[in-house]
Amino acid sequence: MPLNWPNMKRFFAITILLMSVVLANAQGYTQAAGIRASWVSPGFEYRYYTSDSHSLKALLALRNRGVQLHALTEFYQYDLFPFSYQLVFFYGAGLHFGFESWDETITQNNISRAETQTSLLAGVDGILGLEYLFYEAPVKLGIEVKPFLDVFGRNGLDIIVHDFAFTVKYLF
Repeated sequence: MPLNWPNMKRFFAITILLMSVVLANAQGYTQAAGIRASWVSPGFEYRYYTSDSHSLKALLALRNRGVQLHALTEFYQYDLFPFSYQLVFFYGAGLHFGFESWDETITQNNISRAETQTSLLAGVDGILGLEYLFYEAPVKLGIEVKPFLDVFGRNGLDIIVHDFAFTVKYLF
């Protein structure tokens, strides 16, 4: 019996198409990159997922005319909300290091001038929030609060508890 090449080509094309759809749906995401929109410390973030319930996060943030690098570990809780399995609660902690700058008015001989001052800063961070994972696209939207404690910096010991942010992340 001779081979029917048009049917074989059709069979292979359908098989390859089905395999690519199955493999695309089975692909797990191990990394994410995104934007953090915040009034206090906006920036860019990168996440590496070590498992379904844990990730390591690097955040490059701008604050007080300076730059800070944050390193955080985050833990995820799924299935807390029975109305949506795509809504995920997360919490974590970490450290930050960077610098900030400000202008100081200096008066000498009745003449005032502004002088820029710079200080290193370092501290500890906490984080908690909610994220929504879209199944249709590799995108996560989130809202989070990241309170932090500067151990040293311009003001010495400084606590900020209201660092709220909206995040958009691309998963890959």
